[in-house]
Amino acid sequence: MDGDVTVTESAAIGIYLADRYSYGELAPKVDDPQRGTYLRWSFFAPSVIEPACYAQTSKWDYKPGSAGWGTYENMLASVEEAIGEGPWLLGERFSMADVIFGGTVRYMLRFKMVEERPAFVDYAARLDARPASIAAAAKNNAVVQERKLGG
Repeated sequence: MDGDVTVTESAAIGIYLADRYSYGELAPKVDDPQRGTYLRWSFFAPSVIEPACYAQTSKWDYKPGSAGWGTYENMLASVEEAIGEGPWLLGERFSMADVIFGGTVRYMLRFKMVEERPAFVDYAARLDARPASIAAAAKNNAVVQERKLGG
């Protein structure tokens, strides 16, 4: 909830927040040549990485030509291509796409749903090292301790 606006779905929430509160910084402006790449990788995470990983983990029987992600290997290659030389999806510029896409990559690594390729592990480490990520982790850990959550 943001005032009278309700937004659901993680990628949509991220795009909304970046456009609303960090337009031109975390969100490339609509006339910025990087806007298309930003949108591509922001929506690639929930629409390609997640279903491909679940299909692989659950051993779904599907036709790669009929699935939006093709094969699991195609998806992994695309993730590796997106990360590229980095450090971020838009090169030197960190964006909300890294929050969305990177959050998915980190989750899939944590639960062993993608192989630990060096590009994936290094990208996740760069994300984890960001001051905002460190601060968020500290807040989350405090809630876990306070509520006695976890194993």
